[in-house]
Amino acid sequence: MSALFSSINWITPVPTVPSPASAIRRGEDIMVIRLSAKMRALRVRLGVSSRKYQPKLAAKLAAPYRRPMNTSPILLVLAGKRDGKLDPMAADAGVSHKCRVPICGKALLQWVLEAAIPAFPDTKILVSIHDPSVITDLPAVIELEKTGRLIICQAQAGIVESVEYAAKQAGDSAWPMVITTADNVLVTSELMRDVHSDALAGDGDAVVVLATREAIQAAHPEGQRRFYEFSDAAISNCNLFWLRNATALKAAEAFRQGGQFIKTKGRIAKSFGIINLIRFRLGWWNLDTAFKAISRALGARVVPYMTTDGAYAVDVDNPRTYAIAEILLKERKL
Repeated sequence: MSALFSSINWITPVPTVPSPASAIRRGEDIMVIRLSAKMRALRVRLGVSSRKYQPKLAAKLAAPYRRPMNTSPILLVLAGKRDGKLDPMAADAGVSHKCRVPICGKALLQWVLEAAIPAFPDTKILVSIHDPSVITDLPAVIELEKTGRLIICQAQAGIVESVEYAAKQAGDSAWPMVITTADNVLVTSELMRDVHSDALAGDGDAVVVLATREAIQAAHPEGQRRFYEFSDAAISNCNLFWLRNATALKAAEAFRQGGQFIKTKGRIAKSFGIINLIRFRLGWWNLDTAFKAISRALGARVVPYMTTDGAYAVDVDNPRTYAIAEILLKERKL
């Protein structure tokens, strides 16, 4: 090794006249060196190790070079048929789509759109549905068409496919996206705005709105009967979701085969792994640990938004929840 170094030392470099191109390259090198020095100084001030990858620091440093995010989200209402089949409630009401089932004098979808329209007055509203002709006479749909805010999207085979297709239809304005369902009749403009504001300020890729068992039962004792049981809380989702960008679609993979996710142990195991299924079933997870594990499994940071109003967890899913939603609608929106 010493012989190698000694052989290098006696080689005399031949002086050359720098070309304009090499001068430019040398100037670029100097800029890179100066930038690297500034980065090292920044790491020292922040107390960050230069050897360890820091995702939050990386996000801050990269922020000036990202495309600015829209301040208002786009809104997507899922109004299609589950698995393309006629819903039992739709059959009982004599309509082809569940979103046309009447409650308190209006179609389910009408109630949801009445909340969505004023939530973000400058944004587009997408409605994913199998047959668009069945909603053309709804007052909210007519209003959205007149103002140029409506985008009708063909519903696909499943939830994830429908969201992906709607995002493609929306193009560059697709993100961030607030998603709800046509049977979520108790959702409000205020909740949509609060979730968006909180999510935009956070670092999650996807946000799931949840309510605790205590909050739901305070709204109505029979509001929900099934809960996600964790060591520190029993919760139910409120059919309201927020996605930051296309990366967040990874968080929807668990629902690719439909929305009734928690009822099937095999689907939990397939999406999150058998070990996580065991932890979940034995109640070893607290809510924070569960979401961290879910985020790792899906490759996207999923965070909960906890609402204190349990009524938001009541949707129109069957005759029992229809009756409860009807009571709450009369109390809150009539």
